[in-house]
Amino acid sequence: QVQLVESGGGLVQPGGSLRLSCAASGFIFSSYYMSWVRQAPGKGPEWVSAINTGGGNTRYADSVKGRFTISRDNAKNTLYLQMNSLKPEDTAVYYCNYGSSWGQGTQVTVSS
Repeated sequence: QVQLVESGGGLVQPGGSLRLSCAASGFIFSSYYMSWVRQAPGKGPEWVSAINTGGGNTRYADSVKGRFTISRDNAKNTLYLQMNSLKPEDTAVYYCNYGSSWGQGTQVTVSS
């Protein structure tokens, strides 16, 4: 069965960095576009970023453009999200996603 397991979240000060990972299994990872979506407390889901199968085409929400970088390693079946210059408003649970499949999420908290 499809499994998406996120990791790398934590507590970081404003201006800091984190790198999230999403380990994928149960499907042909290299054949699918992948996305990151986040959900802040009391808010609905917000799409963050997406990447095509080969990794050469990426897209970002305006709120994270220039600060976040999505990438993937198809040999390792892993999706990444490098997050720099973090802001308190980036606080959320971050999920990786393809189609209707979601991981359990990883909490990112940006606070001093």
